[in-house]
Amino acid sequence: MDTEAQHLERDRSSQPVDSEGTSDVHGQEGRSRFALVSRAADRLPGGRITLTVLVCLLFLLALGTFVAQPFDIPSSSMERGLRVGDRVLVNKLAYRFGSMPQRGDVVVFDGTGYFGNADYVKRVVGVGGDHVVCCDKKGRLEVNGRSVDESSFLYPGNSPSDVPFDVVVPAGTLFVLGDHRSDSRDSRDHLGSPGGGMIPVGAVIGRADWVIWPSAHWSHLTRPGAYARMSAAEGARRYREVMGAPPCSSEVESGGSAEARRADHGRALGTGCSAPEANGPIATGGAHG
Repeated sequence: MDTEAQHLERDRSSQPVDSEGTSDVHGQEGRSRFALVSRAADRLPGGRITLTVLVCLLFLLALGTFVAQPFDIPSSSMERGLRVGDRVLVNKLAYRFGSMPQRGDVVVFDGTGYFGNADYVKRVVGVGGDHVVCCDKKGRLEVNGRSVDESSFLYPGNSPSDVPFDVVVPAGTLFVLGDHRSDSRDSRDHLGSPGGGMIPVGAVIGRADWVIWPSAHWSHLTRPGAYARMSAAEGARRYREVMGAPPCSSEVESGGSAEARRADHGRALGTGCSAPEANGPIATGGAHG
């Protein structure tokens, strides 16, 4: 009993010492950080005000570089949704974590080497594996054998295209058009150029999600429902049909040897299949028209 009591006495007497020691450490760290900020402010003209402005500028720079960036619309190629002088906010994280551009998305991309040495804003009409044709018997755009009703966003009085085309979009690229078809230079104008008018997915800066200026034009840019009926799998199947490629392993009965699965993996890389496992996948810019 006496021994236990002595242990308890020592434990109680040691607690205040530890608490005070911990408090002193935290206090010193806090004072050190405060002193560091004070020294930095003292070295700058304007002191704390200048330091605050610099921190805000760095935050805006990081925001514009990695998260979102505004772009001005200098032409009428995306009317009626985007007008000359509008400013759109581009979501630069939209395609950073495995997501890919979808049909109907309005994207800003770097056209260097494809359209020209500038950034452009267009609507995605075809993604890798799609068969895009203009036009069907009723004069409508056709994607993977399905007619697309573009009346909700196409510029009034415009036809889907005055230039006929029949293209298959290679994997990893996009076929893009402006909504104001009669006043847009887009994939149609570069069909005979290197790349065939297609834009690499890697050239996409981000997805235009909001019109933020002028305030009277403020709106959220959404993906039209006209493209919702077409799945990525359907596009891949159509691509392989046009190219005469064999079906993906997911479309036939599973099984087979390891050599057969590796062959499927190799074919998938060039035919739009989802590749199976071999053993068993604020500066302000201006977006051109």
